[in-house]
Amino acid sequence: MPPSQPPSGSTFEAEVEAGQRFRFGRNWKRFLKNVNEERIEEARLRLAQFLGVDLNGRDFLDIGSGSGLHSLAARQMGARVTSFDFDPDSVAATSFIKSHFASADTEWAIGGGSVLDNDYLSQLGQYDIVYSWGVLHHTGAMWKALENTKPLLKPDGLLYIAIYNDRGETSQMWLKRKQRYCSLPKLLKPFYFLSIYGPHEIKKMFKSIKRGKSSEYFASWTTYKRERGMSRVYDMIDWLGGLPYEFASVEALTDFYEKDGFKLEKLIENSNTGCHELLFRRNA
Repeated sequence: MPPSQPPSGSTFEAEVEAGQRFRFGRNWKRFLKNVNEERIEEARLRLAQFLGVDLNGRDFLDIGSGSGLHSLAARQMGARVTSFDFDPDSVAATSFIKSHFASADTEWAIGGGSVLDNDYLSQLGQYDIVYSWGVLHHTGAMWKALENTKPLLKPDGLLYIAIYNDRGETSQMWLKRKQRYCSLPKLLKPFYFLSIYGPHEIKKMFKSIKRGKSSEYFASWTTYKRERGMSRVYDMIDWLGGLPYEFASVEALTDFYEKDGFKLEKLIENSNTGCHELLFRRNA
């Protein structure tokens, strides 16, 4: 792992103050109190299920490590892990997770850097598995970020990415909502959050009650951690605030990688505005 190269404080803060960037790292630091063995196990199961390979002894790169939960899961599955993030608070969150669950581990390196920084990436080497879930569309230059993942893979290596679906006008509507949320004063953000999600959640709850299945609605909250071990509330905040924000179709992403010798091995396609999950293999 090269020396940490976190973003310039003035640049990062300027983007936040201008309503152009969400503080993902602060959201993840609040999530840390929810991390327990059950969530870690769910993260391990999800990684194992989608990757379909034994991680033991493999080199694993986590681009945009966020809370550090999935880096920890990969390490517990036997991978040698390198994690980095652009957001200093995310680097701190990942370091916190390591200090609590793998404090003496010498095969898990954590740093600060940008997937858009070619000089930084050139020092990282190559990996058997490159993982970047819901990150590259938040860089402000998604296609460059996607391009920069390619040389990080060893021949026959696996690339696991999750990218927001392009829903046309709906995606543009969410872009405006995100811009509005990020430009609001801190005290007003919770009210805007409720105005966006409240009507939808109330409608969803009453539909379940009307069908005599109210437990289904409440189960959607209590079982959410089974989706990659994450938290629904923090994911909702992450979604509403998530700037920069870009999106792409499965076809565009597949064409982008296949032209350079990558083969799509697995796909979970999202028909809404959420993430497509794609697993590519770099041709040997």
